Amino acid sequence: MSEEKFNEAEWHRKNAVQAFNSTWDYMEKGKWTEDEKFEMIHTAHTSRYHWGKIGTPVNIQRGEWQISRVYALLGYPKSALVHAKRCLNISKDNEIGDFDMAFANEAVARAYAVMGDKQKAKEFIGYAKQAELMIAKEEDRVYFAGELASIEI
Repeated sequence: MSEEKFNEAEWHRKNAVQAFNSTWDYMEKGKWTEDEKFEMIHTAHTSRYHWGKIGTPVNIQRGEWQISRVYALLGYPKSALVHAKRCLNISKDNEIGDFDMAFANEAVARAYAVMGDKQKAKEFIGYAKQAELMIAKEEDRVYFAGELASIEI
């Protein structure tokens, strides 16, 4: 049995990707046991932690987005909003545009929707639609539009 050797950056990257993908698998499942709910929260935070050690601002922004989505899916609007706003601020501070800026606004809108604040949710849906116009790839715009339309107000 061979043992893989990683330097520190490789180790963080491997764990970040693995935890991100594991979180995504849970998100797509849709119905979770209590243990799976906590596992999904933990894997999302684990991924973001590792990206914070070696990732780019885009990696960190996407990690905050994923954490926000997890909390929104589980019905924890305050936590969803904290991470959504962090995602949006990272996007603005680092001039991250395109797909990622659209999803940053989507995360804030979704968090407000879960919170029951229809006015703020609609406001950020508007910002998300403006950002959608800046998405370069048609395929990404179509995917984003579907995700944005899934927000229940």
